[in-house]
Order: sequence, then structure tokens, then C-alpha cells
Amino acid sequence: MVLEVAIADYGVGNLHSIRKALELCGSRPRIVKDMSALLDAECIVFPGVGAVSRTMEKLLPYKEELRLSLAGGTPCLGICIGAQILFDGSDEGTSPGLGFLRGRVVRLKAKRVPHMGWNEVISDDALMDSIRNRYFYFAHSFHGSPEEDATVGETEYYGRFPSLFRKGNTVGTQFHPEKSSASGLRFLRNFVDLAEGCQ
Repeated sequence: MVLEVAIADYGVGNLHSIRKALELCGSRPRIVKDMSALLDAECIVFPGVGAVSRTMEKLLPYKEELRLSLAGGTPCLGICIGAQILFDGSDEGTSPGLGFLRGRVVRLKAKRVPHMGWNEVISDDALMDSIRNRYFYFAHSFHGSPEEDATVGETEYYGRFPSLFRKGNTVGTQFHPEKSSASGLRFLRNFVDLAEGCQ
């Protein structure tokens, strides 16, 4: 049975890239503008580049239901800002996040911000299986700082910062797998495999 993936369209990010990449990985992605439709989704993707406050505008009415859905095991992938909204809140703005991951989003401590370009993700997580080249594309000024054991990957950029998160069936990436060539596609394939195993 083909995995159906709901991609949240909350007004930020390149939806075409992630939809095409997920199609190549064997899933059936659909772009969802009505955030209430995420509550019954088989699998959720929170994409995007932007700010937490703007991203959360359409999600706030469903915050508690979404958090409970993720806690109940619904597979979810948050990419860049989509990973940051999984946290309690962000130093970038005043809006709360979904609160699925305990902790906050903090400004990247680096001489050059934003961090844009290719960097290595250091991880032993199964999501990295069969990925030889572990360089992925980044474009961000903030990153998640969890207060629980959820970091499964880090990246070196003027010091190390958390770049890959996992809690249950929810995965957050500070990098953009949909913009990371063959390595990104393999990562997404591994995530689709994980999500299919939850059906």
C-alpha cells in the first residue's frame, strides 16, 4: 500500500521540491491548505523556510490535536522551519511552537549567519543508512536546542549544533533533504520506509 503524505501548506517554503522528492521515493504526497486535514493524515510533512511566528499562524488552532497526533505515533517530518515549530517556542519571535519537543529554537552562534551551503551531518541514526556522502544543504539562522534526548545528528559550523532530531516517529531536520541531491533522496527514502512501517 502506497504511503499518503500530507504536506502542510502554511504559506512558506518550496512545496514543489519536497513533493517531487517524495514522489521519487515511492510515496503519494499531497499539498494540504486546510490544516485540519493534517489531523487524519497517515504521514505529515512540515516544510519551509521562514519564521516560526508566520509558520504557526495557521497551525495554532490545531496545536494540541497535532501534538497528540504526533505523540500517538503519526509519522512526521519537519524540515528547517518545519523542524523548529516542533519545539516549545523560538527566540526568533513570540509565537509558541507545537511543543512536541521540549526546548527552544535559538540563534546560531557563528561568525557568519545565515548558515548557507553544504555541511556534514554527523549521525549514527538509522535514517542515515546507505548514505555515504553525508553532506546536506543548509539555509538557516536558528536551530532547535532540545531539553530532552532527541538529538540524533549534529553539524560543525563554528562549533557543533544539533541538526537532526528524532522522537518516536517524528523526525526534524535543520537541513533540506529535498535540496540535497542523491543523499537527500536517500534520506527521504529512509523516512518513507520508517513511515510505511507504522501503517
